[in-house]
Amino acid sequence: MIAMRLVDLARQLNAKLYGDENIIITGVASINNASIGHITFLKDQRCINQLSSCRASAVILSKNNLIFCRAAALVVKDPYIAYVKIAQLMDTTPKPEKNIASEAIISSDAILGQRVGIGANVVIESGVILGDDVIIGPGSFIGKKTKIGTGTRLWANVTIYHEVEIGKFCLIQSGAIIGSDGFGYVNDHGVWVKIPHLGKVKIGDNVEIGACTTIDRGTLDDTKIGNGVIIDNQCQIAHNVIIGAHTAIAGGVIMAGSLTVGSYCMIGGASVINGHINICDRVTITGMGMVIKPITQPGIYSSGIPVKPNTIWWKTAALIVRIGSINKRVKTIEQKLKKLLCL
Repeated sequence: MIAMRLVDLARQLNAKLYGDENIIITGVASINNASIGHITFLKDQRCINQLSSCRASAVILSKNNLIFCRAAALVVKDPYIAYVKIAQLMDTTPKPEKNIASEAIISSDAILGQRVGIGANVVIESGVILGDDVIIGPGSFIGKKTKIGTGTRLWANVTIYHEVEIGKFCLIQSGAIIGSDGFGYVNDHGVWVKIPHLGKVKIGDNVEIGACTTIDRGTLDDTKIGNGVIIDNQCQIAHNVIIGAHTAIAGGVIMAGSLTVGSYCMIGGASVINGHINICDRVTITGMGMVIKPITQPGIYSSGIPVKPNTIWWKTAALIVRIGSINKRVKTIEQKLKKLLCL
């Protein structure tokens, strides 16, 4: 358990403290489930009424909401950002041991930096280069001539194929697979012939890749993930995709091959994006979006029909099926009206 005095947390956040500075904080909790020893935060004005029953020892909030708080308080400009910083300070995620397990299999010509940690049953093949402070979780596989930069961490059972390049201070969650072949085939008189994937995957610095996400290597050119990109769990990034810096991709997104996504984009969960198109910088695609054409202007884009009661959905679907005939009828009526108006 991590324990910190409230005054020390206030200093870390550059926050104004109201109440007992010696209160001991032992954890972070939501406003509904907080109890003594917890610190919570008020982000949404709709939750103000919950402050009266909140049992937290301290609350992070903005100055205009201080009058509603009965507990000790840390006043900041952005309570949510402050909560994130405190959560980082009090993170209880186990720290990896920086040693090399005896069960690991490491090629004699692999180059390991200082303070590297390698878990049990890891396989590291020939020509691999690991930077300082790299952590490779148990059961992971690192293919030939792969390079992994300083401070990057792989959780358990991550698979990195050959000649992949991963930058500094990245985090790759369990089950991720990077550098596998893309879905590349040519049909020769009814027989599918596999296209060799000769490109690489190149990942920038400070990238996070979620659990069970796959990133395919390029066919001839490389698949590229820019600095600061965050990718959620169970995403599919196909061969030769290029993702610009600081783009965020939510869970279950599928990106087809040779797609280019700009920087500072946000892709909502379960979206599907066609290949061989470009999406410009600062585009937001809301959840379950289907993108089949290029996007050339920044902004928010949506598609799909929100869930409705089944009977209403069937009526909507029936209208969609009839849209062609309805359109013809409307055009016929418009033409008749034009003739009448011209009389």
